[in-house]
Amino acid sequence: MTVYVDDMRRRAQVGRGRPAIWSHLQADTTEELLEFTSLLGLDPKWIQKAGTVIEHFDVTETKRRLAVQLGAVEIAYGGEESRALIRRKMAERDAAKKESTSG
Repeated sequence: MTVYVDDMRRRAQVGRGRPAIWSHLQADTTEELLEFTSLLGLDPKWIQKAGTVIEHFDVTETKRRLAVQLGAVEIAYGGEESRALIRRKMAERDAAKKESTSG
């Protein structure tokens, strides 16, 4: 399982809570992402952009550090690793579409 956490670290306020520092948690597959987020105690309904090549969870800095401790790979926000992950997911999506239409 490969899970990635970027270094966006954007300050934002969600709901009525205090402002926090947020980054993105991503994975090669939805299943891997949901399995890993369960270790972090994140609610599956918090997934962002579900079912797309950019699906992710927004995580606070505390959860980001925990994710790294649990084995998440640190990547640069918008960096080459992030772009490569999106390209891989797009290729897998396109191959699945092609397979479903050819059979």
